[in-house]
Amino acid sequence: MVYPYRIGELVISRAGRDRGKYYFIVGREKENFVKIANGDTRKIEGPKRKNVKHLRSTGVVYEELAIWLENKKKIRNEDLKRFIKNYEKNEEAK
Repeated sequence: MVYPYRIGELVISRAGRDRGKYYFIVGREKENFVKIANGDTRKIEGPKRKNVKHLRSTGVVYEELAIWLENKKKIRNEDLKRFIKNYEKNEEAK
């Protein structure tokens, strides 16, 4: 089975009340579902289950985060928020 998104990838929600918010893929579920978290409204301890067709990729994968997730290392919500904040800052500068 080929997933369209990688663990550690930054995505934007396209549907639902969280539309337009940034999230990280923190896990995979069934064929068309992933688990997402942003460290703010969705904590790493309770990620949201989301259909992949309701997400849009930013094309950015945080390798450091992907390694942490794959090795089951403890990740802080502050780390997720910091990664998202840095990405938004870089996007504004473009």
